[in-house]
Amino acid sequence: MIRELKTLVAVAREGTFAAAGDKIGLTQAAVSAQMQRLQAELGFPLFDRAGRSARLNKMGHQILEQTQVLLLLYDNLGSATAGVPASVVNIGAIASVQRSVLPDALAALHRQCPGCRTRVLPGLSMELLDMVDAGEIDMAAIIRPPFSLQSDLLWTTLAREPFRLIVPRDTPGDDWVELLSQQPFVRYDRASFGGRQVDRFLRKMHLPLREICEVDELDAIVKLVANRVGVALVPQTAAQRRWPAAVRAIDLGQHTFHRDIGLVHRSLASLSGPAHMLLQLIAGQVQGLQPAR
Repeated sequence: MIRELKTLVAVAREGTFAAAGDKIGLTQAAVSAQMQRLQAELGFPLFDRAGRSARLNKMGHQILEQTQVLLLLYDNLGSATAGVPASVVNIGAIASVQRSVLPDALAALHRQCPGCRTRVLPGLSMELLDMVDAGEIDMAAIIRPPFSLQSDLLWTTLAREPFRLIVPRDTPGDDWVELLSQQPFVRYDRASFGGRQVDRFLRKMHLPLREICEVDELDAIVKLVANRVGVALVPQTAAQRRWPAAVRAIDLGQHTFHRDIGLVHRSLASLSGPAHMLLQLIAGQVQGLQPAR
């Protein structure tokens, strides 16, 4: 039954049996068979099928909510200390948060809650947002999406990170428009929320570009600029106290735009004590960092 319940969560998240199967390593036929067994055990249908989509019906949504609680309890089995079940906090985080504030916040949590367990899942902001929405993780530290969150999800802003134009240290000039127009451009991947912000900015400014590379990882972009591959528009993260010696940053002035980094989660009342504590510890770590100019 646990296997079928985990598959149900995947189907609810992905929207089709085929996509759920791709996500969890099963064929579409195997997913369909598991869902048929689950519905037979429960005695009622869970889906309204329309074409290839698998939409949960009213009972399906109720079962999904109960399933998420059951799977959390199941994950806690065997994690007892002195007869008290350990609390598990599942958090997703984009790479820049994992490298900066998250380790210190986790260390503080484990000092204050020695009996709890934590699990960190890496990923892109969109993937992690979907996991919070599906109830697979408690919270996620992500870039704020360019659309409204579902009504049952909450957003806690951690930092506003300004975008800068970074150029090789020995590149002459401080006119960012001229540099973007004349130098090779290393683009922040458009599949990410931050990359979409860069793309919207460039389209708004109508700047001619000579694109040479498109990369998702911010550290890789900075290193490419340091190696004189081109110039790039990147956010100055909360942990970015200084740029590498081979790079210099140029302020965009009145055209500066920002990416918001924050935690997406359900209501505070639905979070466990350790999860609520971790949220506060992460916020405290970010507040202690001031981005350099």
